[in-house]
Amino acid sequence: MTDNASSDPSLESKTRNNFVRNLIAEQIERGEHSGDVVTRFPPEPNGYLHIGHAKSICLNFGLAEQFGGKCRLRFDDTNPEKENQEYIDSIQADVRWLGFDWDGEVRFTSQYFDRLYGYALHLIENGDAYVDELSSEQAREYRGDWNTPGRNSPYRDRSVAENLAAFEQMRAGEFAEGQAALRAKIDMAAGNMNLRDPVIYRIRHAAHHQTANTWCIYPSYDFAHGQSDAIEGVTHSICTLEFEDHRPLYNWFLEHLPVPCRPVQTEFGRLNLNYTITSKRKLKRLVDEGFVDGWDDPRMPTISGIRRRGYTPESIRNFCETIGVSRGDGVVDASVLEAAIRDDLNVSAPRAMCVMDPLKVVITNYPEDRVETLTAPGHPSREDLPARELPFTRKLYIENDDFREQANKKYKRLVLGKRVRLRNAYVIEATDVVKNERGEIVEVHCRYDADTLGDNPADGVKPKGVIHWVSASHGRRALVRQYDRLFSVEQPGRGDSDFLDDLNPLSLRAFNQCWIEPGLADVPAEHRVQFERSGYFVADRYDHQPGAPVFNRIVALRDTWAKTRDQE
Repeated sequence: MTDNASSDPSLESKTRNNFVRNLIAEQIERGEHSGDVVTRFPPEPNGYLHIGHAKSICLNFGLAEQFGGKCRLRFDDTNPEKENQEYIDSIQADVRWLGFDWDGEVRFTSQYFDRLYGYALHLIENGDAYVDELSSEQAREYRGDWNTPGRNSPYRDRSVAENLAAFEQMRAGEFAEGQAALRAKIDMAAGNMNLRDPVIYRIRHAAHHQTANTWCIYPSYDFAHGQSDAIEGVTHSICTLEFEDHRPLYNWFLEHLPVPCRPVQTEFGRLNLNYTITSKRKLKRLVDEGFVDGWDDPRMPTISGIRRRGYTPESIRNFCETIGVSRGDGVVDASVLEAAIRDDLNVSAPRAMCVMDPLKVVITNYPEDRVETLTAPGHPSREDLPARELPFTRKLYIENDDFREQANKKYKRLVLGKRVRLRNAYVIEATDVVKNERGEIVEVHCRYDADTLGDNPADGVKPKGVIHWVSASHGRRALVRQYDRLFSVEQPGRGDSDFLDDLNPLSLRAFNQCWIEPGLADVPAEHRVQFERSGYFVADRYDHQPGAPVFNRIVALRDTWAKTRDQE
C-alpha cells in the first residue's frame, strides 16, 4: 500500500478531516517517502490514558493501517518516581480494547538507557554538552525569560575532560539530587526557551520499574524522545501541538548525534472536551481524594472509565474520525461524544424494560394465578436479535411518573379513569388507587381489555400513550446507577477557581429498587441494552454478577443536558 496509497479510492473520503494523512499521502505521491510508514504511540506510564490519548492512539495506529505500515507502543519511562506497573498494564489493555495491536514487543525508553548514555557522551566529546552545577534557583535566573535573554552558566566552558569526569561522577551517584545536571550547549539567547541549554540528564536516586537501581541519572523527555524514535526507525513522529516549540530541539539532537534515521515530527491539535478535565495531575487528585471511585470510575474521562461506562471501541474510533485532525487546538462539545455512542447503540443494543422508580399496579380482572408469556422483539429493526419472553401477571410495576390521578391533555400516560397501553401487551384502564397514611399512592388498580393484545379496543377509542412495565412476581431486582457528566460547567477550574468546586452533585444517582425483565438478570458483564424510554445501559464490568445485576447508564436516549441545566 505504501507505493500506491494515493491511488486508493477510499483514501480521499478518509482524509477529509485529517491533514496528517493528507501530508503522508502527498509525500508518497511526490516520492519524498518510500518504504514503510512507521509511527509510534509513546505514553508516559504515570497515569491512566484519557479520551485525548484515544485520539492519538486512533491517529497513530490508524495511519499505520491506512498506509500498510507499522505502529509501535513505547513507554517513555524516564521519570521513575511517578511511574508504575499498574499504569503500564492499563495502557496496554486500553490500546487493545480500542481494537489495535502494536508491531513487535512492547518497547520502553529504558531499554535504550545505555545507548542514550552513549549519545550523551558523544555530545560532551564534541563540545555540545556540559555538566552544570548551578542550583535550580540559579539555573532559572540564568535562563532569563521571554523578554530577557539568558546568561551562560559559569560551568559552560568546562573542558571536555572535566565534563566527562563530572558526568561519570553523576552516574556513580557521587552527586546529590539537584547538585548537577548535564545540559546541551545550544544558545542561552535563543528566542525559543527550549533551546536555552536544556537539561538532558538529571540525578534521581530512585529505583526504576524496569531497570531497578542500575541508574541514578535519567535522561530528560526531550532528549530521550527523539533518539528513541530514531533507534526504532520511526518515520513520522506525530505529537500534540504543545510540542511544536520543542521541534527545533528534537531536530537539533538528531542533527548532532549519530542516530540511525531522522524521524520527522508533525504536530496536531489535541482533543479538548468541554465539561471535562484531562490533566493527569487533576485526575489523580480526584482519585486520591476520593471524589471518584478510582481511575475507571464511569464518570472519569479515562479510557478505562469510558469502557466501564459502556462506550464501545467502535463509538470511540468513530468519534475520533468525526472530529478529525487539525493543526490547531479546539474544544469539542461533549454531546458529540455522546452522539457517537447513541448512533452505535441505536443499531446494536437489544431492547428491554426496566422500572426505575416502581409503583405497583394490580389488574383486578386478571386471574391471580395466571402467568402469560408474551413476546417482544429484541430490536425493532433487527431480526437477527432473538425475541424476548415477557411474563405477564396480575401484579406489575410501572414507573411512578407514569401515573397521575388527574392530568391535562398533554399527559400521555396512565390517568385515573383513562386508558394506556402496556408496551408489547394489553390496554389497561385505571379504576382506583390505594394510599398510605401519608396520602401517598402505593398501588393502582386497573382493568385490562383481553382483546387488545396487538389490537386497539373494540370501541375504537385508542389509548393515549404507551408505558413500560415489569411483572412484580417474575421480574428481577437490580441496582441501576444513573451516571451523568462529572462537571456542571463547560470549563472546570476556569481562571483561578478550584476545579473541584465545579463537580456536578448529580453525576451519580443510584436506584436500588429497580425491576428488570427476568431475561436480563443473568446477562454477562459489559452487556449493553436500551432500557426503553430510559436510555442505554451496560452491565457493570466488575460489580454485575449473575443473579445480582448491576447496570450503569451509558447515555440518555436524547441530549437533554442543556435543558436540564436550564431548569436547575
